[in-house]
Amino acid sequence: MPILLYKAAVQNLLGDDLLPLNLIRHRYPALYDRERLKYARRPHVMDHPVHPLGCRWADVLFFSPVHPTLIFDALREAGRVSGQPDYWTIDAELLSPERTCILLKRHDPLFQPQPADDYLPFTPEAAAALAVPSAQALERLRTLTPTEPILPWADIPHVLHRGPIPVTSLRTSDGGVIRSRRDRQ
Repeated sequence: MPILLYKAAVQNLLGDDLLPLNLIRHRYPALYDRERLKYARRPHVMDHPVHPLGCRWADVLFFSPVHPTLIFDALREAGRVSGQPDYWTIDAELLSPERTCILLKRHDPLFQPQPADDYLPFTPEAAAALAVPSAQALERLRTLTPTEPILPWADIPHVLHRGPIPVTSLRTSDGGVIRSRRDRQ
């Protein structure tokens, strides 16, 4: 059985590859403007180093070893979200360990860079070992107040991959193929 990693589905994806933020900047400026809004209150994060990969936060794609339902169930308990998350999956075996690492993400309201010690070498087995969120992470999500930012992935391990990934490597949450889309802008 494959070890799956999870990614929030990209709405209105352009092209045949899933691209990190820095690679869409010039190719798809409107998409870049939309996606960078996630960092509007913390733009400095885009320049945080990803130590093992020799690049920056905006140079990587983000995956989670934790199934999104676990995270969003906790957010529903807090009354902060409704419905089911829209996500894609990828078989962890498809990611190159030379271009991929694991970040033991820590919730930090100041969004400071994490030290090199917080990164682990990537293997599918290492990712699988992190598939259950900590009780502390789930408790933070369950007890969010109405004024706190949601940040569902703030203290969930991240699998970071440097560079593009063909859309054909990803699947919808129900296992369907994600159709490649030609550039349309």
